[in-house]
Amino acid sequence: MPVEWQPVRQSRTHELVLQSIEERVFAGELKAGDRLPPERELAPVLGVSRSALREALRVLETIGVLVAQPGRGPDAGARIVRNPDDALGRLLRLHFALGSYSLEDVLEARVVLERSSFEAAARHASPQDLDEARALVEAMGKPGVAVAEFNDLDTRFHVHIARSSGNELTSTLTSAVRESVRPLILRALEAAEDWPATAAALNAEHAELLRLLGAGRGPAAADLVERHIRSLHGTLVDESPGRDEADS
Repeated sequence: MPVEWQPVRQSRTHELVLQSIEERVFAGELKAGDRLPPERELAPVLGVSRSALREALRVLETIGVLVAQPGRGPDAGARIVRNPDDALGRLLRLHFALGSYSLEDVLEARVVLERSSFEAAARHASPQDLDEARALVEAMGKPGVAVAEFNDLDTRFHVHIARSSGNELTSTLTSAVRESVRPLILRALEAAEDWPATAAALNAEHAELLRLLGAGRGPAAADLVERHIRSLHGTLVDESPGRDEADS
């Protein structure tokens, strides 16, 4: 059924455009994969300027529900998508940097999310999921692996297990939370006195986590991943500025 567009009020125009598009998504009239009409057609139907429409579309692109393809042809224009991981990660990183959440907040969120995802992955992860996780562990275990590469592989390992849990929201939240502290974890790893020993110890825990998942031992995997997170992330919390004052 064709989507029926109605003019919007002129005050705070781009927000009203957003509201108009959101209402159609909520009503099921717009779904992932649907394309919006071209700007030259949509702007007059909504009764707004093309600049106000573009501003609204930029907001939707930033929050990961729309992608705009410039140019002409069948692939050009704005299309509704489902891409929450990058958008939530970007948003959480900004709020973390602005002090909206403390390191301790992020630590406790990681613990809750990853305990849940590892326990669920022990029940739901497929052999292919485990093989892909094993490839990441093997890559982290290569001699001479650089700190930045290890940090990237480590992030991918934890996010991959969350995706293997069967819960897409847990996966997205795990990815966003882990990404929000990636730079801090990287600096902590770079500060390690004996990087090869640190990498080996961390990856031994990854290997054991994988073994527990393969054996279907969800509660044991949940306990280990909590210890794994607190061993490094907890150190960041203990060393964060203002922590001593807050605890005194």
